[in-house]
Amino acid sequence: MDVCGLDDGSYFAPQMWHKVDRSRNCILNSDSKCHLDDIRNNYDMSHHLLFFTRYCYVYLLKSKDEAIDKFVLYKTEVENQLNKKIKVLRSDRGGEYVSPFADICAQNGIIHECTAPYSPQQNGIAERKNRTLKEMMNVMLISSGMSQDMWGEAILSATYLLNKIHFKKKDVTPYELWMGRKPSYKYLKVWGCLAKVVVPPPKVQRIGPKTVDCVFIGYAHHSSAYRFLVYDSKNPEIHKNTIMESRNASFFEEVFPCLKKELPSSSTPVDEIDHDEDQEQLEAEELRESPKHIVMQSPLRKDLNGKRQSRMKILQNHTWELVDLPPGCKPLGYRWIFKRKMKADGSIDKYKARLVIKGFRQKEGVDYFDTYSPVTRITSIRLVLAIAALRNLEVHQMDVKTAFLNGDLEEEIYMEQPEGFSAPGQEGKVCKLVKSLYGLKQAPKQWHQKFDQVMLNNGFKINECDKGVYVKNTMRGYVILCLYVDDMLIVESDDKMIKSTKDMLKARFDMKDMGLADVILGIKINRTQYGLVLSQSHYVDKILEKFNEGDTSVAQTPVDTTQHLSKNRGEGVAQLEYSRIIGSLMYLMTCTRPDLAYAVSRLSRYTSNPSSEHWKGMTRLLRYLRYTRNYGLHYGRDPAVIGGYTIAWKSSKQTLIARSTMESEFIAFDKAGEEAEWLRQFVEDVPGWPKPMSAICIHCDCQSAIGRAQSAMYNGKSRHIRRRHNTIRQLLSMGVISIDYVRSKDNIADPFTKGLSRELVHKSSRGMGLNPFEQVWNEILAVDSPFRRLGLTLCYDLRFPEVYQLLRFHHGAQLPFTSRIHVINARNSHKPEFAGTVIRFSVEDEQNSRYRSVFPVDLLCDGLRNVFLIGIHEGKQF
Repeated sequence: MDVCGLDDGSYFAPQMWHKVDRSRNCILNSDSKCHLDDIRNNYDMSHHLLFFTRYCYVYLLKSKDEAIDKFVLYKTEVENQLNKKIKVLRSDRGGEYVSPFADICAQNGIIHECTAPYSPQQNGIAERKNRTLKEMMNVMLISSGMSQDMWGEAILSATYLLNKIHFKKKDVTPYELWMGRKPSYKYLKVWGCLAKVVVPPPKVQRIGPKTVDCVFIGYAHHSSAYRFLVYDSKNPEIHKNTIMESRNASFFEEVFPCLKKELPSSSTPVDEIDHDEDQEQLEAEELRESPKHIVMQSPLRKDLNGKRQSRMKILQNHTWELVDLPPGCKPLGYRWIFKRKMKADGSIDKYKARLVIKGFRQKEGVDYFDTYSPVTRITSIRLVLAIAALRNLEVHQMDVKTAFLNGDLEEEIYMEQPEGFSAPGQEGKVCKLVKSLYGLKQAPKQWHQKFDQVMLNNGFKINECDKGVYVKNTMRGYVILCLYVDDMLIVESDDKMIKSTKDMLKARFDMKDMGLADVILGIKINRTQYGLVLSQSHYVDKILEKFNEGDTSVAQTPVDTTQHLSKNRGEGVAQLEYSRIIGSLMYLMTCTRPDLAYAVSRLSRYTSNPSSEHWKGMTRLLRYLRYTRNYGLHYGRDPAVIGGYTIAWKSSKQTLIARSTMESEFIAFDKAGEEAEWLRQFVEDVPGWPKPMSAICIHCDCQSAIGRAQSAMYNGKSRHIRRRHNTIRQLLSMGVISIDYVRSKDNIADPFTKGLSRELVHKSSRGMGLNPFEQVWNEILAVDSPFRRLGLTLCYDLRFPEVYQLLRFHHGAQLPFTSRIHVINARNSHKPEFAGTVIRFSVEDEQNSRYRSVFPVDLLCDGLRNVFLIGIHEGKQF
């Protein structure tokens, strides 16, 4: 049976393609486009466009629709520089070459030849050139160890080199045919090599290196300069992983930092950069125009991910609308800020990118008016946490993402269109801000105003003593919320209420629920069976590592009582470093370390011109900090006082000259009365607090000051403190405060006025609630400790400072009381590893008072195990 002559196409073979005649007397311009959607480069671009006449032009594109604009740029440059017209353009049938592109060709008399569908062979030269460029790009990235994010820089550099390579069949380069002169190769460098770039004069530091370590990534466009990626910089003005352009550099072409090779020695020869006229025309590799608003840009993939997230949030929030710039108005500029958000332990949490408007160019009375925005006081946070510890309440934490983008603007503010946000066909318009943006002077105010409105509409009331504290009281329970810019603590008495509060906030803002509070403003919140402990040991470690790394000694008091400081009349010693340490210690003291208040206040008086004597005092304070790095501020469940320990503190010089001790104490009375009245009013707004409130007792160690405060008699000798006298008497009569006498050695506020001995420092610190805190110690004393099931009796009689002397071994310090440690009983103590061992021991202090406790050794740190190893080696009986 005969079969029809039409087959099913299964055996069809493609026909051979013949060479196209290109001898016509015109410029034949063919092009091809490559897609890299899965790997975006450091300009957030995913395509490149190739215009090819044996001499290559490469343009980086964010999307296909930019191809038309780039062709217009290419056409204008070629026709102007060469005085020739483009006559024929050959391309594939890509969607970017449809109607608008055809219109441009028709208007300029350009014949647009399109290849047959699925026939790249008809555009073979451009397709082959594309392949060559991608192969060069791949080799450059692999050989240099650079990230794939740098593919854009690599392909531009590959184009630059390819235009200077001889044709296969002709002894001539595309550059020579295009420019009419032979290229120079002496300024070519190895891509991805190490370069020492000289710091520009405006950014040179008087003390510090004059160069930064960079990676060579290409050649500047239309400039006699190179492009570098900053690899390592100790200059605060030049940041790591940013791109800079310079021609003043030394190259080490055999060293590739991204391959983790060793840096060369100083004897490595240095290449000099010579200016060459060929450098004036560095190929037309049209980079996306470097934003004039950003001096440097970050190419890191993680930074770019943060940039995309920021862009998405801005667009979703409808932050601006595109309008024509009104006459007489000048738009504000912008820039991108890249940062790394750190965790409490110092590790990187996430990479963030933020679009910031140049608010420093705003004019007062035109672009902004009021800028004040309250935040909750650190004292309020401690007070709320003390209340939570007292009532055994849960403390939750939430974070507002891009908080400042939520504020509604009242003024008319215009901003230049940021790169990456430009709408096609609307490049000439500007952004009229509808909502606030980071960098605006009124942004914090507008955000807080928006948050106030949301909270008030949902039944919350603002605490009159702190505008950053919100309280909601219902029949079911109450919620207290503290807001510090975009961080918030939530204390609740009912689980359903806190869930409803979180749901309400999530519905109005983009929130991050962090669960139970762990770290707030750099303060770690630790929960124990006895209450809460606020500690900053991670911050102490950071201070010591940065400023006191080489010193391992310790001091048991913050101030040397024999040292007297005075103003430096000579030349200052490391003033900048001194002020940095003061700033770090100031934050630590303000948050959780009242024992540092006097020492920091004393040393800060000489910040402008410190001497070697002042540095001795600073070194001693850092040694004391090493000794007490594990101190935490404890808040318990003592019903007699809020939290049982310190809520607010301050140490400063009095602004009024006192003529006697009584007058000086009376001035301090006035300040203490102000704080007591504030605390009382704050607590009165807390739901469930007993009413009426009892008076807050102020302890004083000066009998004459107490007598003066309680006396109504007027004396002319004290007329200059009459106002303070009347204020104290009024607070006493209203029942806000009461005054009681305390001996000086029992006054825990004594360390705020002078240096004390070791015993008094330890005693006062314990009275403030400062005790060592370690997770190991906390686990041992935990109610649900598994060692309770063994029938062991845990004795909690071990007290400060003896506990600290043991815990200090965790950090390798020497133990002063080693000879006074007596191990009473130990099971399996002959085993060096002490696995499963329980050791009962006692510590004898200088007053021969003996304290006993039980430690499960498998929970002990290595340092505590060393205590018992020392005892074994000394032949002590176990």
